[in-house]
Amino acid sequence: MTHQPLLYTLETEPPRIIILSPKEGQVLSHIDLGWGTPDGLWIDKAEGRLYWTNMGKDYAAADGTINTARLDGRDHKTLIGHGLVVTPKQLTSAPHCEHLYWCDREGMRIMRCRRDGSNLEVLLQRGTFPTDMTDCTLHCVRIALDTHHNYLYWTQKGPPKGGTGGIFRMALERPEGMDPAHRTDIDCLLSHLPEPIDLHLSSDGRILWWTDRGGPPNGSSLNVAHVDKQGLHDHRIIARDLGDAIGLAIDEAKGCAFVSNLEGALYEINLTTAEARLLTQQGPMTGLHLLTP
Repeated sequence: MTHQPLLYTLETEPPRIIILSPKEGQVLSHIDLGWGTPDGLWIDKAEGRLYWTNMGKDYAAADGTINTARLDGRDHKTLIGHGLVVTPKQLTSAPHCEHLYWCDREGMRIMRCRRDGSNLEVLLQRGTFPTDMTDCTLHCVRIALDTHHNYLYWTQKGPPKGGTGGIFRMALERPEGMDPAHRTDIDCLLSHLPEPIDLHLSSDGRILWWTDRGGPPNGSSLNVAHVDKQGLHDHRIIARDLGDAIGLAIDEAKGCAFVSNLEGALYEINLTTAEARLLTQQGPMTGLHLLTP
């Protein structure tokens, strides 16, 4: 187990996991992933394993995969592949949770499986692949779990810089007998967003942060809102001018956020003062995960 905080970042060119010191931005090590476009990353520190998604090489080929390895990159396994997932995006789970959850963008769905790759399930189906895959309004992108209140949150970004993105919520467990394509327990919490991407829910489930890679004046930003049973309240933009903001990790204890973008910049942002510090510049980045002692 780590004795210092470590920031794991997914780099797409070349595809690899970069491990950084979040204090200095110093590269400590990296894990080569070999191919495709990695997007989402989650770590179980007790288990000592990484889990990540790979969108594949061809979005129309359904060659995406769900992968796992030990923290040093050894024991690499493909849990889900062989056409079962199209372009998996953000991946998440929770301590003591038996499932991995992710959004499948061109698959237009939200899915889960057990940690060993078994019991693959579709929880939500927004469209039919490949017929509807070009309809960006149906694309599910990033995901967060509220295991305290049994909610699942996700973003649908819409077309690039389109202003039609939204944040949604539904029950963590699909109601028995309900068709994933016709769920009636979905709440749209915010709509007409520039292009919302990554989500991070506070440990108590009361605050939601997200990145938005859309156009000005409200895109290219880090956002926050309060959460309760009625929905999202008091939405405000913490920081702007973050480029094509994608990955997000929150250090609640230190009151800061880490945001990565497709231009290769990694920022540290004070959640109180909104002061942004460029931590490092590297290849195009997608998912982030902060591993604390």
